[in-house]
Amino acid sequence: MLSEKLRKAILEFQKNELTESIFYEKVAKKLKGKNKDTLEMISKDERKHYEKWKEITQQETSPSIWNIVKYFILWRIFGLTFILKLLERGEEKAEESYREMLMYIPEAKEILEDEEKHEKELMEMIDEKRLQYISSMILGVSDAIVELTGTIAGLTFAFQNSRLVGIAGIITGIAATLSMSVSEYLSQKSELEKGKSPLSAALYTGFAYITAVTFLVLPFFLVNRVFIALSLSLLSALIIIAIFASFISVIKEEPFKKFFFEMTILSFSVAGVSFLIGAIARRALGIEI
Repeated sequence: MLSEKLRKAILEFQKNELTESIFYEKVAKKLKGKNKDTLEMISKDERKHYEKWKEITQQETSPSIWNIVKYFILWRIFGLTFILKLLERGEEKAEESYREMLMYIPEAKEILEDEEKHEKELMEMIDEKRLQYISSMILGVSDAIVELTGTIAGLTFAFQNSRLVGIAGIITGIAATLSMSVSEYLSQKSELEKGKSPLSAALYTGFAYITAVTFLVLPFFLVNRVFIALSLSLLSALIIIAIFASFISVIKEEPFKKFFFEMTILSFSVAGVSFLIGAIARRALGIEI
């Protein structure tokens, strides 16, 4: 006889197995080759786990539609590797619970073995082009945030005109995007790293850079009060850093806090110094706009 606490835990596992089975099945339909075959097989295994838990609980459960939609959106934005590693983290937590259940439910052993097999298969199946260019994306985002927050902060105090700061920021950002893309292209071409296209590396760097620039500069075109616009721009920088740190943390399996705080401290330190330089320049040069 299952305790109420154990029964609730199993029903939650049952729901998760069904949710992930449906998600894997839907993604598999969008893929081809080895990735498609592996995801279809794992989807069937997850469905089998669901049926095993149902035999124990003697109760049907519904999938989490919200989680399926959420996983699908994350897959589309961040790619297959990101969402698989994210789900793998959840499976690792589930495995710990399965081990605790072994003394009460022997059937959990088979499910645990299948989950461990999934991890190996998922890691072997990963074949995603964008993963080769993570370093290029890191370069684009980190450079844009460090350079643009500093530039925008300096221009804010020097000009104290929201629209003028925005125009200067976007011009600087576009020029820097082209410069960074060309630099990355030449760098990759000289290194000739196997499997990496210099053009693709340049495009990934440029795309990451201009995306960050857009969000950093946008507040100056939406808000007339320049210091409020600067505050919103710095908040945008913080959000971009948090999103990117989360992505890197999952993909590279590194601590989120380390990357987040390191990038935040660097970016805001540069912004602070540039803000001070802008104030000095305004007083020294007698800028009035």
